[in-house]
Amino acid sequence: MLPALAATSPTKHASPAVSSLGCYHRHHHGVLLHLRRLPSLAAAGRSRGRLLASAFASADGGAGQDVGSSESTASSGSAYVGLFVRMLGLDNDALDREHAICTLRHYSLGGQKCIDEIMQFPGCITLIIGLLKSESIRACEAAAGLLHNITSVKLYRDVAIESGAMEEIFSRLLKSTITPEMKEQCLCTIWNFSTDENLRYKILGSDMLILIVRFLDDEDIKVKEAASGIISNLTLSHPYHGDLVEAGVIPKLVHLLQTKEDDYKIVRKEARSSLLELSADDNYHALIVEEGLVRVPLVGSSAYKAFRPQPHSWPSFPDGSEIQRSSRPSKYGATELLLGLSVSEKKTEPDEAKVNAMIGRSNQQFLARVGAIELDDEGKEQSETQRNDLYTILPWVDGVARLVLIIGLEDVSAIAKAANAIGNASVNEHMRTSFKEAGAVKPLLQLLVHSDLPVREATAYALEKLSVSSKVCEKIRGEAGLELLANVVKDPDTPVQQLEKMIDILRRVLDMETSMIAEPDHSASTGSEDIVNDEKRSQGNVDGGISGTFYKSLKQDEMASESIFDFDVISRLTKVLKESSPSLQAKCATVLEHLAASEQHATAMTASCTASVIETVLEMGVISGTIGGPENLDEPPTLVIEVSQAVAATLRLLTKLLNFDIFVLSINTVKIVILLRSMLKSNIPLQSKDWITECLVKLESRDGLVDRSFGGIGMEITIYHTIPRLVEQLMTSFSFEKKRKAVIELNRIISGGVMEYTRAVATAGGIFPLVKMLEESEGDVLEASLAVLYNLSMDPENHPAIIAAGAVPLLKRIVHVESPHWNHALQLLRALPV
Repeated sequence: MLPALAATSPTKHASPAVSSLGCYHRHHHGVLLHLRRLPSLAAAGRSRGRLLASAFASADGGAGQDVGSSESTASSGSAYVGLFVRMLGLDNDALDREHAICTLRHYSLGGQKCIDEIMQFPGCITLIIGLLKSESIRACEAAAGLLHNITSVKLYRDVAIESGAMEEIFSRLLKSTITPEMKEQCLCTIWNFSTDENLRYKILGSDMLILIVRFLDDEDIKVKEAASGIISNLTLSHPYHGDLVEAGVIPKLVHLLQTKEDDYKIVRKEARSSLLELSADDNYHALIVEEGLVRVPLVGSSAYKAFRPQPHSWPSFPDGSEIQRSSRPSKYGATELLLGLSVSEKKTEPDEAKVNAMIGRSNQQFLARVGAIELDDEGKEQSETQRNDLYTILPWVDGVARLVLIIGLEDVSAIAKAANAIGNASVNEHMRTSFKEAGAVKPLLQLLVHSDLPVREATAYALEKLSVSSKVCEKIRGEAGLELLANVVKDPDTPVQQLEKMIDILRRVLDMETSMIAEPDHSASTGSEDIVNDEKRSQGNVDGGISGTFYKSLKQDEMASESIFDFDVISRLTKVLKESSPSLQAKCATVLEHLAASEQHATAMTASCTASVIETVLEMGVISGTIGGPENLDEPPTLVIEVSQAVAATLRLLTKLLNFDIFVLSINTVKIVILLRSMLKSNIPLQSKDWITECLVKLESRDGLVDRSFGGIGMEITIYHTIPRLVEQLMTSFSFEKKRKAVIELNRIISGGVMEYTRAVATAGGIFPLVKMLEESEGDVLEASLAVLYNLSMDPENHPAIIAAGAVPLLKRIVHVESPHWNHALQLLRALPV
């Protein structure tokens, strides 16, 4: 992307640079004659300089008009080149130097042969660079323009860099008094430099990037063109994308791309090229989508020949709702186009999302009908190796409609690309809703059973990204998507990657329709109260909760799901739960948890040996909790997190299944309790221990399930779950009320006199937050904090931690001010070795 050789105000385009493969030409004897006469010419003064410039201008005629005329230009003007290069020297008159640089710049427009004539003289590039600092504005502009033309030839870019051209240009651009012409030519020279990948680091390492990005807002269109060209070349080097994004280039490029003025043609082209390169990174693509643009694959005009709209159908909204009929529609699509374009003007029309969907679909289908939706020469500048991955950037209204149109075509390659693009563009609720309103959900569901594997995988990816939205999940259910998803899941030929996405979509749809799974309260209770509340929620009896009508609807949905999720589906899910990765296990267990609300499904899970699979997952949790502690730094933290999530989801499933006698009779209670107690004592995250506690309490609450010889379950729950949870609440909560409750509850537990409870507080790191509460609290909270710390001080091993936490000065202050609890503070001071 080189700027074209320019005169004072050239029109730039993305034409190739002047070829660097030319050779130097010999000059006739006239050049030598002029060089011999040069000293006397230089001494002749300003009038002689003007005469030479005029003669040279006449001799080279229309040198700047056509690169093809460079041969005649060189033959007629080359004899004067040496003379004017010599006149650039510092020993010449300033006006003669100005005339010489202006004339040489004009001569350089003749093409590479003319540039070769100038560059054959050693040191001329140094003289040109030196004139960038001239006091004459005209000389500075001519020098910048000549340097721009010289650096358009690859052969001379290295020479210019070695002579310090880039540093001098950067210095000129930083001047506040720089003229628009000078600014343009300097930026064009940088544009030339930026075509060389080895020179781009100089631009980024010179603190010039922020300034170049700022030039995108310049009033001069030529400056915008040059700045956007530089940015476009820099984006070709992917390691520099982070610097460009941090400089704020994306919003500016989006604004330039959306500018409709005719003069912005080159700017728009360079902005589009830059945005396409940046969009190759998922994170930066998300930022571009947030700015209102969508990346759309170019699939070729031939792919759209399969587009067959119903010729006489009355237009409707993409979601299926019809528009009131008032006249006979046009078979050429004009009626739908006009309705789509005018629908936003009617105040009685539906919400904005539907209106935009209608407008976008009308535009894209009309273009498809007339064969103008995609031209064959789009992307023609890319190499053949790139043509398979060509994209364009469209405003989101048109981009969404275009992608939905493509997934309805017959070309499997085009469908797969469009489905992937839909998934990539579904970065926020606005875009997910837009795709739903544009009618993407139904065809995507149908493509899940397509014969082509890449199409199925791309479709699964798109639906997984879209299903983050509860509105999309509702649409999936409305389009009989649950049954389709269940059939894909139980198909043994479904690849693992697609299976994981299907299960994830199922999980979200089931979450949307039942949203009754209550997270356990992170309080100090043993958990029995939470179970009671959970059971009430499952019956729809929570205050302010489910109305009778809605509950009836859910019951109907539950009855329908019993026929959809048959034994084959549950058996497949159970097998996946046993054999898959921890991340997939978590999703699979969540789906089974939803299904476990039904006795019929619980019976099917019992028959498919879910109990033994649950034991396997719990054993994995025990191992992970043993090796995932802070003392073992070799274990990847992400794996430990994924395992804990899988264990937590499996424990929720187990808790649900314990409601059914048929399942309870199938489990090995002794083994499960041993596994749960082992995990409770391990380093598994507290979030998983919440559900371990739930299961243990529920097992203990059912008469006869837990052998009383186990004993100590309540104490273990307090030591390994309740106390660490309260300490965490003290350390992380921003609510003073929650901290107050945690301190009071800790005091209640510690006051029982069990030494293990005191050790548990110290082991969980409770000393420092308790000391901090001495400074922040008063009344009953201060009393509780002093009591807990006093109990901790009974163990001499805790003394260093209490002193290091800064307890001594706080206690002395409490004693000195004679607060109501000064005697407790004094007792604690006496217990410490101070």
